[in-house]
Amino acid sequence: MRIAALYDIHSNLPALEAVLADVRREGVDQIVVGGDVVPGPMPHETMACLLDLDIPTRFLCGNGDREVLAQIDGHESSAIPASYRESMRWVAAQLAADDARVLRAWPPAIRLNMPTLGGDVLFCHATPRNDVDIFTRLTAEERLEPIFARADASVVVCGHTHMQFDRTIGSTRVINAGSVGMPFGEPGAYWLLLGRDVELRHTMYALEPAAERIRATTYPQAGEFAERNVLHPPSEAEMLEVFAGAELTNT
Repeated sequence: MRIAALYDIHSNLPALEAVLADVRREGVDQIVVGGDVVPGPMPHETMACLLDLDIPTRFLCGNGDREVLAQIDGHESSAIPASYRESMRWVAAQLAADDARVLRAWPPAIRLNMPTLGGDVLFCHATPRNDVDIFTRLTAEERLEPIFARADASVVVCGHTHMQFDRTIGSTRVINAGSVGMPFGEPGAYWLLLGRDVELRHTMYALEPAAERIRATTYPQAGEFAERNVLHPPSEAEMLEVFAGAELTNT
């Protein structure tokens, strides 16, 4: 079995379209979408694209998707920075009732058996214990080992921090898929191909036309998204420094 893991799309539809073209060329058997699908500039269109796929696709819920659902239900979370609340309200307003119904059915994690990777593979958004833990390739192993030991899986695939890595924590191989739609590092779209091993993939796409499509939306932060998430994303070094002060704050 060959699986494509697509995380943190953030409704960047041009990036998703480019990745799906690569996924089709690879002839994968299944897609796992790892959460944070809708917060971003093209939420309804992105949902429509994913739900219309003719490749078997499974979804899990990310913290951003969960917060959008809370917004639909009339609850504004203090976890969302004030500068992003208008955008989250906009995203919630763009989604149809059927979109929300589908989102509510997404689980927090998915477990698949892949003998080529040593047994069970757990797909979660952030860590096995919740959808908001922040850790990076630099986070001390002793802080992470108790969290990943409970996964009871040979491999854990995660996202949330938008930077790819492949590391071992205790006896568990932990792989971050990176972000399709909001990368930190070089521009482009990041994802994983799982089969006999795990391949970290990076798909380049036409950035300027994508930025124009995003600017043409009524998303409140369309210009910033086009500039900072498509054309000139923050560097990995910059984000590693930012995240260093927020590692595992739920411990």
